[in-house]
Amino acid sequence: MTELSKPLRRTLVGRVVSDKMQKTVTVLVERQVKHALYGKYVGQSKKYHAHDESSQYKMGDTVEISESRPISRTKSWVVTRLVEASKGI
Repeated sequence: MTELSKPLRRTLVGRVVSDKMQKTVTVLVERQVKHALYGKYVGQSKKYHAHDESSQYKMGDTVEISESRPISRTKSWVVTRLVEASKGI
């Protein structure tokens, strides 16, 4: 191997549910999981705190987040790109 390869980082897509913190957004990631016994698909969700340096992402935006080094006690994800802007009322 001649060149150094960058480690693959996990990426998730979710919706911004809070932008009240400085340089941080809370992203809700929802996914469908098949139940082990009954086979029915069940919705699961988890919230992640993600770093947003310029505070440009607002509530309702769909964003992609990627894993990074720990930035604070609860924050080890970084917003990488805007997937879809929120539709204002």
